[in-house]
Amino acid sequence: MPTVSVKRDLLFQALGRTYTDEEFDELCFEFGLELDEITSEKDIISREQGDQKAEGASDVVLYKIDVPANRYDLLCLEGLVRGLQVFKDKMEAPRYQRVSPVNGDPQRLIITEETASVRPHAVAAVLRNITFTPERYDSFIELQEKLHQNVCRKRTLVAIGTHDLDTISGPFTYTAKAPEEIRFRPLNQSQEYTATQLMSLYKTDNHLRHYLHIIEDEPLYPVIYDSNGVVLSMPPIINGDHSKISVNTRNVFIECTATDVTKAKIVLDTIVTMFSEYCDEPFTVEEAEVVYPDGRMFSYPELAYRTETLSADFINRRVGISETVGSIAHLLTRMCLKSEVTGEADQIQVEIPPTRSDVIHACDIMEDAAMAYGFNNITRTTPRTYTVANQLPLNKLTELLRSDLAAAGFTEALTFALCSREDIADKLGKNITEMRAVHISNPKTAEFQVARTTLLPGLLKTVAANRKMALPLKLFEISDVVLKDEDKGYGEEKFHTVHFVCVCVCQMWEHVTTDVCVRFTTTRHRASKSSTASWTGSCSCWTSNRVVTMATTSRHQKTPPSSRAAVLKSFSAGKASGASASSTPTSSAPSISPCLALHSTSTSSPSYKVST
Repeated sequence: MPTVSVKRDLLFQALGRTYTDEEFDELCFEFGLELDEITSEKDIISREQGDQKAEGASDVVLYKIDVPANRYDLLCLEGLVRGLQVFKDKMEAPRYQRVSPVNGDPQRLIITEETASVRPHAVAAVLRNITFTPERYDSFIELQEKLHQNVCRKRTLVAIGTHDLDTISGPFTYTAKAPEEIRFRPLNQSQEYTATQLMSLYKTDNHLRHYLHIIEDEPLYPVIYDSNGVVLSMPPIINGDHSKISVNTRNVFIECTATDVTKAKIVLDTIVTMFSEYCDEPFTVEEAEVVYPDGRMFSYPELAYRTETLSADFINRRVGISETVGSIAHLLTRMCLKSEVTGEADQIQVEIPPTRSDVIHACDIMEDAAMAYGFNNITRTTPRTYTVANQLPLNKLTELLRSDLAAAGFTEALTFALCSREDIADKLGKNITEMRAVHISNPKTAEFQVARTTLLPGLLKTVAANRKMALPLKLFEISDVVLKDEDKGYGEEKFHTVHFVCVCVCQMWEHVTTDVCVRFTTTRHRASKSSTASWTGSCSCWTSNRVVTMATTSRHQKTPPSSRAAVLKSFSAGKASGASASSTPTSSAPSISPCLALHSTSTSSPSYKVST
């Protein structure tokens, strides 16, 4: 959840009253928020960097408030105060309006066809005659950063640029050029750089280096010019210093370039609705025109209102309350969803403002009604239908087998469900083309190329990572493997399997373990007509004198002795990447001869009836 830091005194001043910490914590809970921490800038620096670094830092009390990830309207002080004031019936939700310029035509942003390969969309708007204070300006900048990290997905979907309109002149051109052809003075720099030089400059910047990868490998970089050729920004990296805004800025030109135009509209609507209250005409936003390469023209911001109609009975039944139609309409109005009773049965017409992009379904409206009613005020009731919970037979068998193996001295390992092709084929002496493996079409790393067809590679990696542990080292895993099956609905079939491995120096080790598994799956769980569990088993052992062969069913086939040493070498020689079987290191283990017993199951798995 995003966390918003606000100055306590500034927050209380905007709310028109003061609260104790406990009272404000309760107010946040009622509104669906959480007061996460009460701190100060000095405390934060002291905790993170030490007391010496904190000397001279501000002692102003800060409230850190957790807000829902989809409530973009609560990511700044302005939206937070507005929401709380409406919730407490101290004010009505404002109505936002898009207006035309008083003098002249709207500002125009022209998109060229070169941007299609990098960031093809853009939206724009103007905040006219806005009045900033240092606190408002800081909040304005912080909201942009919060949006960049949240809905903008670290600028990959949307990048925001804000400019002092009095220092530039339209119409503006959004295009893309080769890096060597782009040259300008970036924000807070004293000299001009080419785009190529900027990429090198910001590789060491703690803030901007995280965004370089977005366009670094592209042949063309996006850039925005004004009519005089002045660079406004090179999205999504940096704005130009020429048009930077300040506390004294009166007219702000806002542009958002994007790969997702829907997200761009949401971001633009959020920014202008939050700060339009500081314009000479509060809650009005001057429109701007965006022209696409094919000639299509759109006016932004949209500031679209839409209505939804739902019944009071729907909300009452879902929430578990018995409120009148008028009462529910009032609850929703308190959540900035202006609602009216239609007069037709128990229907309520709800108006969703442009600030509430999180409302996409009637269930979202119902949730707001429950929040306004108060979750603690909902009476606890026993469900009208009851069922008797029962563990699935397969899960029951898994838990019992897991307990017996643990009682036999084995440690459970949990390994990745994805692995490399080399793990399940080359290292086990098999041909990947002959295996029914499910391949990942776009693996992000060579370690996760296929779904595992056996649990053995993961266990052997774990053994390789724990070679210095005291012997015996006994591991097991019970989990799913996946095999390709074109006859199945999804083209694959899952099998629940058990594999166990033992590394020891004795001639004879607990053969009883195999016997326990076999007896457990065949005798202890007697036949049942109601359910069937499919199981496969695989056993492995390292020993100093001889290979110990183990099998849980007659369907298992041993790996030829000539390939055992190769399998051991392949998993032990490489970099160990398995899970650790113990958190306590011990002395180095005795030397072990490279003898390994491997068992692979046949295509069809043995089935056992399981009684519950």
